[in-house]
Amino acid sequence: MRIIGGTLGGIRLSPPTNLPVRPTTDVAKEALFNILQHKIDFDEIHCLDLFAGTGNISFELASRGALQVDSIDLHFKCVQYIEETAKKLKVAQIKARKADVFKYIATAKGSYDFIFADPPYDIPKLPQLPALIFERGLLKPDGLLVVEHPSTRRMDDHPNFVELRKYGYSSFSFYALPKESL
Repeated sequence: MRIIGGTLGGIRLSPPTNLPVRPTTDVAKEALFNILQHKIDFDEIHCLDLFAGTGNISFELASRGALQVDSIDLHFKCVQYIEETAKKLKVAQIKARKADVFKYIATAKGSYDFIFADPPYDIPKLPQLPALIFERGLLKPDGLLVVEHPSTRRMDDHPNFVELRKYGYSSFSFYALPKESL
């Protein structure tokens, strides 16, 4: 794993092999950020990385100028790795929290410019994830939600679905509030 762009571009991340994660591949991440750079101005945005795992996406967002990145993961060792790596790289804008993502969504305060969710592909609540985020008002009116999921699973039945991008076994579904609601 490596950070692709921004101030930390080129730095390799080497998480422990015993973390219970399936990180977004460098190829898929690079493709995602090639799309995002045309949709988002990363400077000074507030981001939420759900099911953060190794913090792969969190570090990419921070490297590209995000003001704040809240990284949420259930596993202590994942949160610990993110915190240790952020300290080592002197990345103060990443705040890692150990929490059940669905409980975090239910109690979170505030809203975000960009939300990325990379849940375990087999979780039963995966299809409800976009609805829960929109119901709680976690996405700012001009914000963007991206959910990574297996290409075999359809995630386009939510009214705020915008587009789908497939990269082999993994897909990214994009969601945004309708322009008329702005």
